[in-house]
Amino acid sequence: MKLTAFIENTTDCPEVQAEHGLSLWIEANGKKILFDMGQTDAFAENAAALGYDLATADLAVLSHGHYDHGGGLRRFLERNASAKVYLSRYAFEEHFSLNEKPIGLDPTLQQEQQLVFTDEEYALGDGLTLYACNMRERTYRTDPFGLTMLRDGVIVEEDFRHEQYLLVEENGRRILISGCSHKGILNLMDWFRPDVLVGGFHLMKLETNSAGCAVLEETARLLNQYPTEYYTCHCTGTDQYAYLKTRMPRLHYLSAGQTIHI
Repeated sequence: MKLTAFIENTTDCPEVQAEHGLSLWIEANGKKILFDMGQTDAFAENAAALGYDLATADLAVLSHGHYDHGGGLRRFLERNASAKVYLSRYAFEEHFSLNEKPIGLDPTLQQEQQLVFTDEEYALGDGLTLYACNMRERTYRTDPFGLTMLRDGVIVEEDFRHEQYLLVEENGRRILISGCSHKGILNLMDWFRPDVLVGGFHLMKLETNSAGCAVLEETARLLNQYPTEYYTCHCTGTDQYAYLKTRMPRLHYLSAGQTIHI
């Protein structure tokens, strides 16, 4: 597998922009996959700067219905008129930040013909499968950090039912791709136990010099129990990554413009 980050919160490449968001280009099992699209058109500009043509994508996946992962959806549809975009049937629900600021997708796009709405599990073929895991038990408690959603006309605590994960099975290995792991990075590892995990850990709200340290310590301890190689980014947080890295030798950071071979 070859994976390139088109958008992430950080970059070391002068020709590549950074923004709070995520967009990954995946080449696996003969397929070219766009996973998430950042919050603006920057992912497309970065793709061009890095020599990639979005029109060649065979399919796209939207991990969940937040603006920093699906804000570039319209631009992708403009650049690629044939690839299907797979997203949860809950992705266009209304989502809000801590201060009740809308952080959802552009609702005018939900009738686009290229969109394919998924449920609990969706086989894409060629060793690619999407999982929502909404029916699975969450052994480890997760903190929504103030994120909310609109359900039945009432704003309630976010349950992230709109989030899905891409499992790639290639050459006898299992690679899990996650956008933000809102349902809990520890739960994901418990459910999938992949050889490689790529994605955000959703830990950026934890302080690294207070009570948050206990959570980070326990997270590192439990993740180290798996033989998994981790490539993290985005909502993990750079300070939180630095803290975890001193405790997790198999943890790596993925920045915009970077390519890894798995």
